[in-house]
Amino acid sequence: MTHEPALTRRAALAAGAALLGAATMPAADDNLPWIDAHSHIWPPDTDKFPLAPGKTKKDLDPPSFTDDELMALARPEGVGRVVLIQHSVFHLWDNSYLVDAVKRHPKRFRVQGMVDDHAKDPGAAMKELLPKGVTGFRITPFVREKAEQPKWLDTPGMAEMWATGAQTRQAMCLLIDAADLPATDAMCAKFPDTPVVIDHFARIGVDGQFRDADVAALCKLARHKHTTVKVSAFYALGKKKPPHDELAPMIRKLLDAFGPKRLMWASDAPYQVQGVNTYKNSIALVRDRLDFLSKTDREWLLAKTAESVFFAS
Repeated sequence: MTHEPALTRRAALAAGAALLGAATMPAADDNLPWIDAHSHIWPPDTDKFPLAPGKTKKDLDPPSFTDDELMALARPEGVGRVVLIQHSVFHLWDNSYLVDAVKRHPKRFRVQGMVDDHAKDPGAAMKELLPKGVTGFRITPFVREKAEQPKWLDTPGMAEMWATGAQTRQAMCLLIDAADLPATDAMCAKFPDTPVVIDHFARIGVDGQFRDADVAALCKLARHKHTTVKVSAFYALGKKKPPHDELAPMIRKLLDAFGPKRLMWASDAPYQVQGVNTYKNSIALVRDRLDFLSKTDREWLLAKTAESVFFAS
């Protein structure tokens, strides 16, 4: 069996240097040192950036959450860089608005985009997006029909994506439930060189319960050296309101399993900034409250891990 030459992240970024402005890791602003590893954005302009089939402006909630609106919330909390997440409901496979944000602010943003594993050559689509700042991909069963969901990871296109990620260092970023962790563990074992990111603790605690078996299954993924976890979406878990201290025991177990270099904080804005929940409440849990975190631990959770996974050259 023959394989095409691996397209490394460095080579792809170098090829796209004219677009991104530079192929090296953006330097942190001393006054804005932190990285939000997960935020959605969308524009009110649905003519320039059309919505997915079946969606209208009335579906946008809030009606606008642009990159400027995001940074107005992030900067006061010391956040200078953000990983922008493709919104599967609003824009599905069309990454154009997020790519446009990177084009306008190449040092500020990276993208966790989406490609269709059921389409032809998803690996080629991944490589095409890499020099545009797309350094990870959201993969999730939730974009498939119910009948397809149990086998969502078991497709030729998905295997091609994971194999491509091992070449390009573009991360497979899984929005999943705890029930999907065994299949995820099997994929990590099958593709041991692929960077993998688990979004939102695999949604453990979404029903208010932090089951020991679920947390153990998530911690089991630590045996795969390229797997990291987002400490994120606090508004959706546990009591679903600040100060979010009920998440501390799970975070402590993940810290013991993965170490700080494989955990990254994220807000999941704008959903974290609705009702009683705020952007400040989210970052404050990691930045100010968890007393078992050392200064070095906080630096990794709040910046260095996300930098190494999404912003590295």
